[in-house]
Amino acid sequence: MRNYEIMFIVRPTLGEDEIKKVVENFSGVLTSNGAKVTETKEMGQRELAYEIKNFKSGYYFVFDVEANDDNAIKEFDRLALISNDIVRHLITKIEK
Repeated sequence: MRNYEIMFIVRPTLGEDEIKKVVENFSGVLTSNGAKVTETKEMGQRELAYEIKNFKSGYYFVFDVEANDDNAIKEFDRLALISNDIVRHLITKIEK
């Protein structure tokens, strides 16, 4: 079992319901590809250190994920790069 931490920033122009939908959709991407989201942390809206895609702030979220292989992680990465709702994301493999 491999452990990952996925941090992503959702664009600040979305409403509260739309943000929840984005988080649920990306959590669903992981679970439908065989991964298990063990913890979801909502870190709230924060200012960015520098402007990204014309946004100066964003809503930060962190997923702790367990997966047998990296298929779910690769699919999350692919969809996050395509999505207009995610400003930036970072996937880190946790070594134990």
